[in-house]
Amino acid sequence: MIHARFSDEDWQLVVDRLGGAAAIEGSARRAKAFLRARVIASATDLLRLILAYCLGPGGLRLTAAWASAIGLAEISNVGLLQRLRRCGDWLGALVGQALALGAPAASGGRLIRLIDATAVPQAAAAARRRNGLWRIHSAFDLPAERFGWFELTDQHGGERLDRIPVEKGEIRIADRVYLQPERIAAVIAAGGDVLVRAGWKTAGWLDSAGNRLDLIAVLREGAAGGLIDRPIWLRRKDGGPVLALRLVAVKKSAPAAQAARRKARRQAQQGGHQIARDTLAAADWVILVTSLAPEAFATADILALYRLRWRIELAFKRLKSLVGLAGPPGFDARSARSWVLAHLLMILVLEPLLDQFEDSPRRAAAA
Repeated sequence: MIHARFSDEDWQLVVDRLGGAAAIEGSARRAKAFLRARVIASATDLLRLILAYCLGPGGLRLTAAWASAIGLAEISNVGLLQRLRRCGDWLGALVGQALALGAPAASGGRLIRLIDATAVPQAAAAARRRNGLWRIHSAFDLPAERFGWFELTDQHGGERLDRIPVEKGEIRIADRVYLQPERIAAVIAAGGDVLVRAGWKTAGWLDSAGNRLDLIAVLREGAAGGLIDRPIWLRRKDGGPVLALRLVAVKKSAPAAQAARRKARRQAQQGGHQIARDTLAAADWVILVTSLAPEAFATADILALYRLRWRIELAFKRLKSLVGLAGPPGFDARSARSWVLAHLLMILVLEPLLDQFEDSPRRAAAA
């Protein structure tokens, strides 16, 4: 975790990254997070205080004591909590501003956008009983190697491929939970392309005539070569026109296939049902669907693109280890939202600075 009790020099870097004191002041007033200088002298001081609490190791009392010790503000722990609760919209606006500063230019080449979500638990006992979560829907952009979008919801906010606005010309890559024909169609209609992993029985597979396609039979036919690249169609649940896509499947290595079969058997055992032979057959394959044309992207290109998906997993680990994102303390949804947004804001501030200082093998390889 970073040390959130910023030195004056470090804090000035944060202020500069967010557009300067005047921009911070203006955004705070627009969001009604800071209206007049009384206990706290300025919006930048308020932001420093909020980030010190949200990202630091101490609670409200220790943060208030720290603020008093350095002459930042004379404020009680209750006063700090009240201000935290009012800062959600402001922190959300600052996150949006930081994302806009790093927005990639799609005209400079195909933007690759990795889509996924991570979650942290809600703190209240009632929330834990109902598996309450704060879900962070994210896009990680390549080649910029940084988050390009965040959206915060509770556990009822489902993972949707089209939740994040589409940049025309982008290639949107996602795991199998995002195999959603209606959402895929929306991304394509907005000018993007998709590359999504698929489960063998999670979609209505069709052939060119609109008849049901036995995907397991297709995999068995391609087993000798270990590679499949062919047109395929998906049925839409909303009754819309069938979705014409491209199926790309590659057979896993023997150790990877064995591990996948073990996992499938374990899941069947935990679910109390007999595992199907077709499930074991599909476990030998990585199954992908894409809208990318074979004339522009060969089979090997599709597989290489999908292998980039691990970058967002690493980015989530960095989000949780570098800025200490975990379940927010307390029971109040307003303060919890501010707490999570403070962490998202700090990773956006830090990412460009990390690019300057860290020795990154991935960037050296790209160069």
